Amino acid sequence: MYTGKVVGNVVATVKDASIEGIPLLLVQKIENGVPKGIIVAADSTRQAGKDDFVYLIGSKEAARMFRKGNTPVDAAIVGFIDDYNEPDRR
Repeated sequence: MYTGKVVGNVVATVKDASIEGIPLLLVQKIENGVPKGIIVAADSTRQAGKDDFVYLIGSKEAARMFRKGNTPVDAAIVGFIDDYNEPDRR
């Protein structure tokens, strides 16, 4: 499980039939309070939007979120983070 911030969305004219109707979002990963690379994640909540802090799961667990057999996704948004706070590292 990891955290990130939604920074945009993906428009796909053709998708695999098993992910039709599932939004694909661009998420900037956050590790120890530091922004890392951007990934594409399927939104299992169908409610995430730009600037939302979210938590994600990856690998085969992400594909199982959609309960449609072997869904072709590597990351899935599974929830929202209401408050994000990093400890003081002095």
